[in-house]
Amino acid sequence: MSDRTSTHKTVFPKPGNFLYPVPAVMVSCADGEGKPNIITVAWAGTVCSDPPMVSISVRKSRYSYDLIRKSGVFVINLTTKKLTRAADYCGVRSGRDVDKFAECRLHAVAAEKVGAPLIEESPVNIECRVKQVIELGTHDMFLAEVVCVQVDSAYIDESGKFHMEDTHLTAYSHGKYYELGKMLGSFGYSVRKKPVKKTSKRGGQTKNKKVKKTR
Repeated sequence: MSDRTSTHKTVFPKPGNFLYPVPAVMVSCADGEGKPNIITVAWAGTVCSDPPMVSISVRKSRYSYDLIRKSGVFVINLTTKKLTRAADYCGVRSGRDVDKFAECRLHAVAAEKVGAPLIEESPVNIECRVKQVIELGTHDMFLAEVVCVQVDSAYIDESGKFHMEDTHLTAYSHGKYYELGKMLGSFGYSVRKKPVKKTSKRGGQTKNKKVKKTR
């Protein structure tokens, strides 16, 4: 281990959540009578691939906390550029006081597998069933299994591939929202072998032929 000390670092006086960027997702849920609500959650993430599981962390004081705890289900709706204003609104207003679906002009649609509604305007809706609630401190973590995923068919091409990159997803970083930008690489690109260029000789000269890329 290097004993080098950086002269360009400053230690924050108190440790905090600096794991950014994160997805500021819109989590939809419902009460016992089916009245829908939305809460925007920044503390959300993938925790397992098989079985597919996710987590969201919610303060006990939030209106949606009891809705999710009692129903045992919720839907994670991914946020896009067009939904950013609604996502912010749903994060600072309480469902106790306002109808967020009405205020944001969003539409609640019945889910396929769970009793919570999904947001029609979101391109990706992840239906979740709570498996465990872990009390942590300021927040409780809901560990949940993904039981169904619905996507907007407008982003599916003729071959059946879903183009997530065309949905204009957003991220949240240190109090600000950002639209995802330029792709820097795909998984494994750092070790992937470069395509070999074919050569042909014509009139004593060697020319490189570009290899046609296939999708």
